[in-house]
Amino acid sequence: MAAAGDQHAASEVLRGISRHLNCLNEDNKATRKRALDSIKKETVNKELPSTVLQEVFSSLLKPLLKCLSDPMEKCRETTIAIITEFIRCVPKPEEALPYLMPCLAQRFGDKEILEPSEEVRLSFVELLTLTVEVCGKHLAPYLNETISILQRTIVDPFPDVKKESCRCTVSFAKSVPEHFHMQAESLVKPLMQTITHQHSRVRVSVIEATGAVVQHGSGKNVDDVLSHLAQRLFDDSPQVRKAVTAVVGDWLLNMRDRYSYFHKLIPLLLSSISDEIPEIRLLAADLWRQVGLQWEKENEDDIKDKMDFLLCPPPHYPPGVERPGLGCRELVVRNLGRLIPAIAHDVTDWLVPTRVQTSQLLSVLLLHAEDHTTQHLQPLLAMLYRACSDTERDVVNNCLAAAKLIGTFVPPPVFLKLMLEHVTAPSSPSHPWTPLMVLAAVLGGGSKPLLKPHLQQVADTLVQPEVCQEYQQVMYLEQLLACVDVLLRQCESDCGSNSLQLLQVLVTIQSLSTAPQLSAKALESVHFLSRVQGLDLLELYRQHMGQLLDWLSASVNTWSSYSPQRLQLHIILMQSGPVIGEFLNQLMPLLHTCLQPNRDTEMRMSVFTMLAKLLLDAKNTLDSQGHFCDESEKFLSDVLLPNLVWHAGRTAAAVRTSALSCLLALLHGGAVTPGQLLCLEEKLSPLVLSALEEDSQTSRLLACRSLSATLQLIGTSLHHEALNKIYPGLLKRLDDSSEEVRSVALQAVGLWLSSLTTDYSPELCAPHLQLLFQQLLLHLDDPDSSMQDQVLEVLKEGSSVHPSLLQREAEAVRDKQRSPLHCDLLLQHISSLRTETSHH
Repeated sequence: MAAAGDQHAASEVLRGISRHLNCLNEDNKATRKRALDSIKKETVNKELPSTVLQEVFSSLLKPLLKCLSDPMEKCRETTIAIITEFIRCVPKPEEALPYLMPCLAQRFGDKEILEPSEEVRLSFVELLTLTVEVCGKHLAPYLNETISILQRTIVDPFPDVKKESCRCTVSFAKSVPEHFHMQAESLVKPLMQTITHQHSRVRVSVIEATGAVVQHGSGKNVDDVLSHLAQRLFDDSPQVRKAVTAVVGDWLLNMRDRYSYFHKLIPLLLSSISDEIPEIRLLAADLWRQVGLQWEKENEDDIKDKMDFLLCPPPHYPPGVERPGLGCRELVVRNLGRLIPAIAHDVTDWLVPTRVQTSQLLSVLLLHAEDHTTQHLQPLLAMLYRACSDTERDVVNNCLAAAKLIGTFVPPPVFLKLMLEHVTAPSSPSHPWTPLMVLAAVLGGGSKPLLKPHLQQVADTLVQPEVCQEYQQVMYLEQLLACVDVLLRQCESDCGSNSLQLLQVLVTIQSLSTAPQLSAKALESVHFLSRVQGLDLLELYRQHMGQLLDWLSASVNTWSSYSPQRLQLHIILMQSGPVIGEFLNQLMPLLHTCLQPNRDTEMRMSVFTMLAKLLLDAKNTLDSQGHFCDESEKFLSDVLLPNLVWHAGRTAAAVRTSALSCLLALLHGGAVTPGQLLCLEEKLSPLVLSALEEDSQTSRLLACRSLSATLQLIGTSLHHEALNKIYPGLLKRLDDSSEEVRSVALQAVGLWLSSLTTDYSPELCAPHLQLLFQQLLLHLDDPDSSMQDQVLEVLKEGSSVHPSLLQREAEAVRDKQRSPLHCDLLLQHISSLRTETSHH
């Protein structure tokens, strides 16, 4: 009865709008528009019972579908609005599908979309979404039509149409899952074309749609979409990254064939665990926890035996880090072999963000793998060495954090067996420091008790010449220092047994470093090495000096200017201060060997320069025990004198200069006695006098000063013949081109005059004194007034030697000089001397 009533009511409605239906075929667009408005008003806008609407809809559907092709946009828009309302309100919307779907497919699913208006296309896709929602599985027979429409609308130029199409795709996949998989593949291409759209909301919608398409698809498309999704993990929009995280987590939990894709999906979800946005990190961690728990349930029998054993955390677990669940760990362990090659590839990608994210992921994986890392150690280390040469600091830091975990989970004998070989023979000639860099991080992650037995092995490796002396790049030396520092920190007082090797390495770093900051850091580490043993720096050197000198002596015959040993000797002698005075019996033969005249010139120069510094402060260095005097005569005769002998060439001259500086330091520093000097004077003076003729101003200056120092020490003990050989060379230097040399030579002449004792007979040596006085009187008229003053003082001092001779010579030249002033002053001084003598 009710049905008959509904039919009657429907007939009434249809009769009321029959004229409007006829008007839909009119040529006048305004007439058609009015007709559609009236139909809308009389049907869907009236609150009619849904059963009545159903009857009306079945009669109106065909004429309305024709209006979808109306030339007037407003008519098409109103038509879609009417159909949409009918679909929403009628109890059996699926009855319209046989007519509606082919018509929509024709209008919107062809290669060329016939609808020009963006708004109409949007309304249409919203109609399709509604149809999917209300008709559900009744759409299964129209799979092809729906898919062909979505293929077009997903790539529609209008962003809102794209978003609505993606929403429709998700809904459709869920509505007809048992049929959807047959055609799902054809939506992958349009989705991937749209996944990089400039609007982030479109990208989010595409990712969600992709999730549904793959979830309900055949499972063959995972590979087609993974690389695109991985790229979206670098998206600037957090919403996009969150969408990827949610989709991947959903696949890991619900995709039918998920076990086949674990190794591809796990890295994507775990990458989000390191996202900068806390919300994404929490979402990823929560999803991953669920995935692990689900896997545990599904594989309960498989892991039953391991349960108890696997639930206890390893003994040296990183502090402050939450241990992942058993299922999560097992998932990573079972897939690690397939993940490592992919990570090794991506960690050297040309894009910085990819490298940074991959290096972050590595730490997350190793935290899950725990001691299973051991079986993948070889490829992991190769990857870390390569990645640690990256110019991007974040990549290197992330990789070092991963290396630290290797130290935590892998037993030291295992990683040291591989790593010490790599340190000894680095595979990359351009980045030889990366094995050391990784070793320092791995040792830093290890536990003190486990590392302690292997300390010796590591120290022995680091001290090998091919490790600590082969490379001079600052970067290499920094990493070498990092390895020593980590051993000192990890083993502190246990370092005593390896103290020598560690000191040798630290000395080498300082000797090769060109960076002052690095040398300073290495010296700090030397202080730390002494402190952990309860010593100070000097005590540390005293403890090892004998072995250090033996270490250097072993190779002294092969030293050249390029030998690191020369620089090591410099550091040891400069830092050990007074300690070196206790080991002269070992040091002197070493110096004797490397300073022979046939040895490398550059090397001899640098050793002489170093010795000059030490000898100037002999009491606090070489002569701290007062024993250097026992060695100094031999040192003078066997080392210094042979190096003062003249040889042609600039470098030979430079060696003589450095030897002279050393001689002067020896004379000034008080490390040679007058008696020793007197014994050697006969050999020494000729060599120093010949140095007065050197081309080098520095050499001439040093020679003058050395003669002054010699005269001060033994001048009064010299025989008059020895003295008479000295002054002519000094007189020549009064005409030197250098003002400084002239001044120093004049001081030496003054010292020579004051060295004349009563044993020196003025009458017997009158010709010598006459020559000396004549030359000095010549310079009394020097163009330089300060020189005149100096000469006057020297002559006044020396006038007492033979006053009458000097007076005669002065009177003879007085009138020839430009100004007699200085001559008169001198004569005045001589006469005052005579007056004093006569009074006495």
